[in-house]
Amino acid sequence: MIENNPLNNVKQIIGVISGKGGVGKSSICSLIAKTLKKQGYKVGVLDADITGPSMPRFFGINQKRGQIIPIDENTVKFIPVETNSGIKVMSMNLVTQVEDQPVIWRGPVITGVLNQMYVDTEWGDLDYLLIDMPPGTGDIALTVMQDFPIKELVIVSTPQDMVSMIVKKVVIMAEKIGIKIKGVVENMSYITCTGCDKKIRVFSKKSAEEHAEYLGLPLLGELPIDLEFTEALEEGKAEEYVIDSSL
Repeated sequence: MIENNPLNNVKQIIGVISGKGGVGKSSICSLIAKTLKKQGYKVGVLDADITGPSMPRFFGINQKRGQIIPIDENTVKFIPVETNSGIKVMSMNLVTQVEDQPVIWRGPVITGVLNQMYVDTEWGDLDYLLIDMPPGTGDIALTVMQDFPIKELVIVSTPQDMVSMIVKKVVIMAEKIGIKIKGVVENMSYITCTGCDKKIRVFSKKSAEEHAEYLGLPLLGELPIDLEFTEALEEGKAEEYVIDSSL
């Protein structure tokens, strides 16, 4: 297991992961980060989805760039970018020249860079470091689970049986590696009727509790399809938007 920079003091590392892309994993990660920060904790976010980073845009810092300071011939130090509320963020999009520049690397190179972004980032004192992990059970997710000192995982899913089946693979993978899972958040669980306030389930007739039971996990919360929340993320206002949910 790799160790963090000894100059840092990170108390707890939480991984946020999903079985497949497009289910709102990064959105949930941003919500958890801003909620913890609002509660008074010192929070950092490592955007470990190297080829599909989104955290800088969600927090409205995509036009900023993290500093890379040479220490010696073989070592550099990354300085994360802080959001308006003080959440420290490190992402591949903060060290490339422009945010839409693609990362065309093979797995071993991505793994090496991710390790470096974790170890050599100057996080300072953090109560929580959230890792926005790439979806699935591939090389990068495996590296984070095996090599990073993660305390527990938060699983993100959506209410389709096919998605639940894929998420189950992540659950089994984590269990085999020996990582504790905090529970599951069901995203896009329903839409709310504007005229009657009734919850309308558009993807499945099953409840969030039923999907969580299939996964064998506690249900941490369910979030609706919310256009205003989507627009807030696209406008970089993840910290400002207040969502009414059990999360």
